[in-house]
Amino acid sequence: MSSQPELRAAMVPVSRYVRAYFAPMDRALGTPAIFDPGKYGMFNLDSPPSPWLDLGWIDNFRRFSATRAEALRTGPRGDAAAQFRSPLDTRVEFDFREWGKLQMALAGGSQHMNVLASEASADPRPSGGTAVSAVAVLPGSSATEIVLGVGAVDFCAVGDILAIDADYQQQTGYVGTGISAAYISDPASVQHDIDYVRRVTFNLGRVAEKTATSALLAQPLLGGTPPAQAGAQKVVALVDRDGGSFFQDWSALFVLQEESGGRVCFYFPHLSPSSGELPPGLKQPQSQTTLSSAEVAVEIAAPLSAFGLHAAFAALPFQDVNDSEFAACYRSYFPAGAASLY
Repeated sequence: MSSQPELRAAMVPVSRYVRAYFAPMDRALGTPAIFDPGKYGMFNLDSPPSPWLDLGWIDNFRRFSATRAEALRTGPRGDAAAQFRSPLDTRVEFDFREWGKLQMALAGGSQHMNVLASEASADPRPSGGTAVSAVAVLPGSSATEIVLGVGAVDFCAVGDILAIDADYQQQTGYVGTGISAAYISDPASVQHDIDYVRRVTFNLGRVAEKTATSALLAQPLLGGTPPAQAGAQKVVALVDRDGGSFFQDWSALFVLQEESGGRVCFYFPHLSPSSGELPPGLKQPQSQTTLSSAEVAVEIAAPLSAFGLHAAFAALPFQDVNDSEFAACYRSYFPAGAASLY
């Protein structure tokens, strides 16, 4: 006879996988993308609401919360008179099962580079040498159709990846259409490179079809319609680096796909990369191991292995406008139909 207690199945969330969705923060205003469970509810996992981007299934999702309850002590014996919470200290780590521009950027944590097709005479550089000149993007282009003109469209072929963004014009601050891809404090630091914005932009598309004048993309550009006077260049590879001064800042939503017992969502308003040291103001618990980015090999059948991207983040605090309290993570539960509530 089993000694295990009988569980009410409708109250036990059962899930096969965890799905990851990310949305860029507004770097200029410092505001996150909001997941409102009352507004979005049980959304279709294959069609997330805007601005959330589907980054696929993930493995080994773990959330750490080391925020502690501290006691305010008083009197001759130092008795506890009240409690308060220590500064928020929350982390999350997981392994992306898929590789792509966004997955690599988030796992790497810093600027993510597009390796532009190089001139034959270019000096070799780890992130790509002097690039073949950009082709001008013409008016009338959209997030899915890049108008280049008769003849000019021949520079690319079906299957090519294109970076679509503006020339670098010696400006400082955040660059990249739609999503901030890098921060430039001094034009000299990027060698006054006219192609630098396209080297880092998230505005990439793969050519699915061509017309006499246009390249038609397989997926819409993340930054939307190309900016005025944008250029197009071929991307031959994606590269990230261990190091760099730029920090990726994103909002994240993790969903435990419901098999039974309801859906569970973890919403993080502000995630910043964690590579051993938490951002200023957050204390690293001595009991926790260092989290860092790495590749994770999962054996399929010897000698074949699948490689995942390990990502680790610190969750920064967000002030909830409903009561002005600060929080690092929101956990939402959508109970199964007819499930007991307690």
